[in-house]
Amino acid sequence: MRSAGTDNSAMAATATLMDRLAGGRVRLAALETPPWVGLVVAIVGWALIVVFAEPWGRLWGTGQDARCYYQASLADPYLHSSWNDPIAYVYSPAFLQLVSPLTALPWQAFMAAWTAVLIGAVRFLTGPRLLAAGLLFPFTAMEVAGGNVSLLLAVAIVIGFRWPAAWALVLLTKITPGIGLLWFAVRREWRSLFIALGATAGIALVSAILMPQAWRQWLDVIVANAGKGGTWASVPVPLVIRLPAAVALVVWGARTDRRWTVPVASMLALPALWYGGLSMLLAVIPLLRPGSRAGAPAQRLSADIGESG
Repeated sequence: MRSAGTDNSAMAATATLMDRLAGGRVRLAALETPPWVGLVVAIVGWALIVVFAEPWGRLWGTGQDARCYYQASLADPYLHSSWNDPIAYVYSPAFLQLVSPLTALPWQAFMAAWTAVLIGAVRFLTGPRLLAAGLLFPFTAMEVAGGNVSLLLAVAIVIGFRWPAAWALVLLTKITPGIGLLWFAVRREWRSLFIALGATAGIALVSAILMPQAWRQWLDVIVANAGKGGTWASVPVPLVIRLPAAVALVVWGARTDRRWTVPVASMLALPALWYGGLSMLLAVIPLLRPGSRAGAPAQRLSADIGESG
């Protein structure tokens, strides 16, 4: 069993590395490529994912996670909702309502649109010069090919520092990564915390008015799947161990003004840490840019994100 001293040393070493990255003493320049290279990688990757999405179910097929949202219908969203069912839908009705215009498309057209959204998320997190490296990062490639929402959560967390309402996407899908909201609580940024929670409550209320039975079903799904872990495709560390580590990390980050700890903690708090979920580490990149620290003006943060890479 690891000692507290060992944990503190590991955290200190991680902080030193991240601070050196932020200060420019350790650079990502070696991974940078001209923007056109990233564009080519994105187009080729998008095309391959779309091609291999059809027919559904073959060994090397793509979209295995996206199929969960695609098959769920507004009429019966939780027909498949057992945690390890390959096509289980376990998110809130609100998320299904959001993506339902896309799920009305034929499967391969849906994958074309959904994959483009995920590649756009990678571009947002990495910037143009790190886009190729970001897409070729094995866990990102796995996530984009599978079509899960972890990259979208990473984007929501990054922009959530400026627009806290973005946290609604986190709370209405994976739920437990919302532990990152402790950042606002520890720092007594009550307005941001209330906006995040209020936006989530408002969306949930409207959604529940439209689909009251589905919301009752979702609560039952959460209870039924509580405590269930992942499969061979996930990091074999249960949430009961990862969650306290996530809490400690985000609290420490909030007290020491390190924004990068929020997406890392949220990643650790995923209900099951699928290997593709490690793609959330890309959110560290924009949060290490000069000006992205907690005290920086929001305009500066926005500019840094836009110029990343």
